[in-house]
Amino acid sequence: MTVLPSSPTPDSSSKNRPRNIFAPEFVRPAIAASFTKLDPRSVIRNPVMFVVELGAFLTLYIAVANAVTGKTFGYELAVALLLLLTVLFANFAEGLAEARGKAQAASLRAAREGTIARLVGGNQVSSADLKRGDRVVVETGEFIPGDGEIVEGIATVDESAITGESAPVIREAGTDHSGVTGGTKVLSDRIVVEITSQPGESFLDRMIALVEGASRQKTPNEIALSLLLSALTLVFVFVVATLPALSAFVGTTVSITTLVALLVCLIPTTIGGLLPAIGIAGMDRALQANVIAKSGKAVEVAGDVDILLLDKTGTITIGDRQATRFLPLPGVDEKTLARAAMLSSLADPTPEGRSIVVLARQLGVDVEAPESAEFIEFTAQTRMSGVDFQDSNGLISIRKGASSRIASLAQERGGSAPAELQARVDEVARSGATPLSVIQGNQVLGVVALSDIIKPGIRERFDQLRRMGLRTVMITGDNPLTAAAIAAEAGVDSFLAEATPEDKLQMIKDEQRSGKLVAMMGDGTNDAPALAQADVGLAMNSGTQAAKEAGNMVDLDSDPTKLLEVVEIGKQLLITRGALTTFSIANDVAKYFAILPALFVAAFPALGVLNVMQLTSSRSAILSAVIFNALVIPALIPLALRGVKYTPGSADAMLGRNLLIYGLGGIVLPFIGIKIIDVLLTLAHLS
Repeated sequence: MTVLPSSPTPDSSSKNRPRNIFAPEFVRPAIAASFTKLDPRSVIRNPVMFVVELGAFLTLYIAVANAVTGKTFGYELAVALLLLLTVLFANFAEGLAEARGKAQAASLRAAREGTIARLVGGNQVSSADLKRGDRVVVETGEFIPGDGEIVEGIATVDESAITGESAPVIREAGTDHSGVTGGTKVLSDRIVVEITSQPGESFLDRMIALVEGASRQKTPNEIALSLLLSALTLVFVFVVATLPALSAFVGTTVSITTLVALLVCLIPTTIGGLLPAIGIAGMDRALQANVIAKSGKAVEVAGDVDILLLDKTGTITIGDRQATRFLPLPGVDEKTLARAAMLSSLADPTPEGRSIVVLARQLGVDVEAPESAEFIEFTAQTRMSGVDFQDSNGLISIRKGASSRIASLAQERGGSAPAELQARVDEVARSGATPLSVIQGNQVLGVVALSDIIKPGIRERFDQLRRMGLRTVMITGDNPLTAAAIAAEAGVDSFLAEATPEDKLQMIKDEQRSGKLVAMMGDGTNDAPALAQADVGLAMNSGTQAAKEAGNMVDLDSDPTKLLEVVEIGKQLLITRGALTTFSIANDVAKYFAILPALFVAAFPALGVLNVMQLTSSRSAILSAVIFNALVIPALIPLALRGVKYTPGSADAMLGRNLLIYGLGGIVLPFIGIKIIDVLLTLAHLS
């Protein structure tokens, strides 16, 4: 594969750099989008703002008609421009959120373009023409042309163009770290990659579409809130439509312009204008945390997750377990156990298998695979691997695997598992290592200790998850004693030992049937069914392509504690939407006190007591309310895009805090703002 000279590597160092919300590169396209989104076909997707836009056009028509007939039109024109400005501000908020996503997409697109792939056999094709099943050769210094699985070799890969992290990673055929992403660079060695995506459907293609907002769909909560806002808007339309008849009955008149202004101030325009931006910003914040969400629903659901299931190997632990000890059973020589374990591991490409070979050689054991050797690969169902071969004594069959499975195999072969086996297994398990039993024929030879390492800082992160109300469950194929030791060291709440893919899937279904929302983290092909079933399936980018396809989120950093940030982002999204909805509905109260007395105080002088702000005139009151209604949207854009800060605590405490800040604040702030605007309008009129 050759890299074209015109294809620079993206500056990954800036990928996760904090970005100013109102940076010029975001503001300019957002301003342009504010006007292009005035197209009624675009605005109608937001019923609240569609009503505001209709009101702007109606009052503008009245202003023009008054001007043509020689009537005064300043008031009508002012209301029309203010309503149009309200829609522009709402469009600007959405455009600003989209612009931030498109800036991310530009960096990702640079990582995808400009590579030529060298197929196995020597032919060269454009990376855009690669199809699923094609095999390509990638060597040192070359870019991987598409998503795939390494089927041959091991290499150091620079994934900074995708993840923003400068540290290279190891990718190897035959392991749970065999998945590679198009646009990443091979730093050493040679690999053969089998492409797993069709043209235009690669991981990067989907990332670009998602961060640009092109494929963003409304989440269920967002749809429900949109329906509520539409219903409130419809109710106030009917309320305002009855006012002319009521006004005529009491001997006063209300102009159409005033009715339109009243309607716009009554309906929840603040949350209506900011709702799309909140949803887009949620996915953008996930991307800033190096998490790709395949849908907004996944981010939202993460905020309500009850249980987190984590695969142990590669998630809670570093994953590359190393053979550290041979523990032979009584009557078995240590080198005999080492020889059998080595023979069964000669074709084992996993780090564990290679470490057994290395440990055996350190003991002075060095054997080669017999010509007749038939190696048996490990599967999650059998939970063992091994080798069969012929020698002078006939057929030799060696297996290594989970101790319970080896004990069962000994009985199947007419032998039995000595009582000492369980003692050796328990000894290894209590130390936190994984016991791997070895059998030759029907004789169990002993146990190999595989030591695993807990990832640093993980216990503290699990403590944080616990404070957020999440229960953590470690899932592992280890025996219960080993699982218990590692679970205690890692700080998880519970564990599922000796788990098969079917066990993981069943556990998720059981929790979901009890009404729980389940998040699953994993990286291997055997995690794929569970990732697909979970409400939130977070696959690690270092894992297999099958895992990444099954999950609805991908963690580009392959950090097992990343779900903590995902949950915080989900909760922040829900809290932000709820807080701004509360503020929007609460600040309507002040507008009632500003406009309703102004409309009917002449007919009902007693309503003057409601004019607590002592506004100058009816028109000043209406204009002040409409101006405040327009200005509050851009004022809240930073909050909508950054989100309301989430602090772990009880739901009651969080609700009380938000009601105090956004409920009471939503009532008080408009009183102050409308009064200040009224004073300024009066001073401007007097001058």
